[in-house]
Amino acid sequence: MAVNVCSIHSSSLRWGIINLGTSENKLCFDLLSWRLTQGDMLHVEPSLLQYPDWRGHLFLREEVAKFLSFYCKSPAPLKPENVVVLNGCASLFSALATVLCEAGEALLIPTPYYGAITQHIYLYGNVRLAYVYLDSKVTGLNTRPFQLTVEKLEMALQGVSSEGVKVKGLILINPQNPLGDVYSPEELQDFLRFAMRHKLHVIMDEVYMLSVFEESLGYRSVLSLERLPDPQRTHVMWATSKDFGMSGLRFGVLYTENQHVATAVASLCRYHGLSGLVQHQMAQLLRDHDWISQVYLPENHARLKAAHTYVSEELRALGIPFVSRGAGFFIWVDLRKYLCKGTFEEEALLWRQFLDNKVLLSSGKTFECKEPGWFRVVFSDKENRLRLGMQRMRQVLEGQSQVVEDASPCHTQEPQSQPR
Repeated sequence: MAVNVCSIHSSSLRWGIINLGTSENKLCFDLLSWRLTQGDMLHVEPSLLQYPDWRGHLFLREEVAKFLSFYCKSPAPLKPENVVVLNGCASLFSALATVLCEAGEALLIPTPYYGAITQHIYLYGNVRLAYVYLDSKVTGLNTRPFQLTVEKLEMALQGVSSEGVKVKGLILINPQNPLGDVYSPEELQDFLRFAMRHKLHVIMDEVYMLSVFEESLGYRSVLSLERLPDPQRTHVMWATSKDFGMSGLRFGVLYTENQHVATAVASLCRYHGLSGLVQHQMAQLLRDHDWISQVYLPENHARLKAAHTYVSEELRALGIPFVSRGAGFFIWVDLRKYLCKGTFEEEALLWRQFLDNKVLLSSGKTFECKEPGWFRVVFSDKENRLRLGMQRMRQVLEGQSQVVEDASPCHTQEPQSQPR
């Protein structure tokens, strides 16, 4: 009996859940599978099967330093001795929090933010997050929704300190998750100077640095800055999980000039190290600048931009405001008009309605957004899944519009942000 594989695939897609909630790049498996199966990836020698330096094999750290120097556009070559490699940024957050903080101390972080960081930093060191709450209000011509400022950092630090909690550092995600925003070089310098004044460490998470598909954004890595205000307290994270669509491979990088921090983090790498074979593969990948710059990045950016354009146009057709500036895999969507009373309980119910209609989104509450009704929609997926996912979103929202119209009295909010 012949089996129609296409029919099976179509049926499973129709009845399964479309995941627009998990931030993974599913657009470039064809490119990656080709590169990772080339002959230079298949290599075994005795040193790869033995215990490495816990910071990572020197050959890999040298390639990481060259890679970051080139793609971060550092003003001077970065040094291998400042590199530590381990199995992903989740492990790195846990290790850094444990090294930098004592139990019960805190790290500042602007909200909305990638919520899993809460668990990462609490796991080993019992370290908490102190929120810098941002909102969607646009207060002037040169402002944007959810914009971080030094004034907001100062207020948050003062508030936490008044509660008797010691703040040891600041976490900045650039490009930002879930906003798809980037900080300008001037903003970065302002935030770094704020941290220096208060003797705070800065953890820069740049895991989406090569996933900026709108060149007009002018993204700059913190490692590209001519002079860091406090290099001994500035620690940069990057990984292949997002920019290279390898979230299952588990490869993360710390770059820090503080050798005490590097050594302390490396001591935890005995629990978070990489196999020698994976280290060899990553070194081969990162040194292949020709393939990365001429093949992978242009095609990846083109596919991200096309997927982003499709979802953006669908949202505009529905009259839904959103925030997205052309970086990362997601659009920050404003669904507040579909909440009758504007509560997090209603947001949770709307999230459940999406799930019941077999489309998974991430609700704003999971990012500690202080305004109910925001959702993150991931667009870095194949067209057929995006199309079905958006159809299911539309079905839920059309039904919810009728519910809101029928409710009386009803609290409504005018969105402050406009589609971008």
